[in-house]
Amino acid sequence: MKKINVRFEQDKTVDSIEIVIRANERDAQITDLMERLAQRESFRLIALDKNECPGVIDEKDIVFLSADGKDVRIVTINGIYRARQSLRSFEETLSRTFLRVSRFEIISLKMVRKYDFTIGGTLRIEFENGMETWASRRYIPLIKERLSQEEGYLC
Repeated sequence: MKKINVRFEQDKTVDSIEIVIRANERDAQITDLMERLAQRESFRLIALDKNECPGVIDEKDIVFLSADGKDVRIVTINGIYRARQSLRSFEETLSRTFLRVSRFEIISLKMVRKYDFTIGGTLRIEFENGMETWASRRYIPLIKERLSQEEGYLC
């Protein structure tokens, strides 16, 4: 682990807090530090479970979301829920650990076990809970770009 020096500089001309990390390269330690600094309160929502009872879902428990007619199916580590919101509204609310992989699905990068880029140009995504999904071909370039930016998601 690299040594970290912290200092405070007062600047009465700024309205917000600005954090600058200076290092010779961006590595896993820097990425982790940036994520911790930028971390916000986890997103929580109320959705209906299979018995139509409302339940509270924490963002960290979501495996993936998929559009299902007028509803959004929310697959979590604790079960499957549904909500009457658009997939786009979830996409705007969820943190950067989520990624749209098709017109109908958003996945949690933290819940992915394996990415399998096939010879035919398709992408199979396997989750920690054993479920899997396929990315749309038109989203694959965007997915590759995003995963290459995220330290540790691609080999």
